[in-house]
Amino acid sequence: MNKKIFVIIVTYNGSKWIEKCISSVLNSSYSVEIIAIDNYSIDNSVQLLKQFPQVHLTESQENLGFGKANNLGIDLAVQKNADYVFLLNQDTWIFEDTISNLVSVAENNPNFGILSPMHFAGDGVNLDQSFRTYYNRKIEKSENQSVSIVPFVNAAAWLVSKSCLEKVGKFEPLFSHYGEDRNFCDRVAFHYFKIGIVENSKICHDRIISRTFKKDFIQSKYSILSKVLNINQSLFASYFDALKSVFGLPKYFSNSYGFLKVINLFFKLLFYYIALILSMFTIIKTRQSFK
Repeated sequence: MNKKIFVIIVTYNGSKWIEKCISSVLNSSYSVEIIAIDNYSIDNSVQLLKQFPQVHLTESQENLGFGKANNLGIDLAVQKNADYVFLLNQDTWIFEDTISNLVSVAENNPNFGILSPMHFAGDGVNLDQSFRTYYNRKIEKSENQSVSIVPFVNAAAWLVSKSCLEKVGKFEPLFSHYGEDRNFCDRVAFHYFKIGIVENSKICHDRIISRTFKKDFIQSKYSILSKVLNINQSLFASYFDALKSVFGLPKYFSNSYGFLKVINLFFKLLFYYIALILSMFTIIKTRQSFK
């Protein structure tokens, strides 16, 4: 195999992880090029990235969010005739055979649009908490039994094929941070690509999942947007599914917050849902762009 692989890393105040992340990619047994998009960090992330001359660095003059920043990297990779892009979070590190094992599976299974490795926590022993949930939702095993087919896996480490990008496109810019990966997975399914987790490929995702009311609201809001934009359903079904989330999500958080905060979350989501109804022309236009 001699495919052109571009690793795209979006950084934002990631000085804690950058050196380990970049070094691990440089130690990959599969030859790759690295594109870093810095989202206007205020720590020394840029200085650390500049210590690696192998990294093609783009410094954004604003925080573009996850999706838009990755889109810049994808554009650069496509211009350089990438066969695959490997989207990698700044707080991860990979192993020598992580990418080679992913590419091997991708080359033998072109019906997969996204392939992800197993996501372990920073200890390298236990599975990442959120990833375990996605992995346990696997639909089936592929024929060679080394790939689990899933409806969704978070974009901490995605190998995306050129053919998938050509049909599905890039991340939808209506999402700022959170939800863009779920929307992308919905579109991957719409275009008849599969999403897989390669069980002999591994990364470590060094994060602690924390919760705040603001974060839960933003994630809930973009969850509702992803449901409205789900091209695998009719417009009416998508809006109805989103409305159910307006009522369901506050109940989900009822054990985390007091009654008043749950009511506050409900009304915030309800007003957001109404805004999406009033923006139906934009929603319809966006959904049509996915086809």
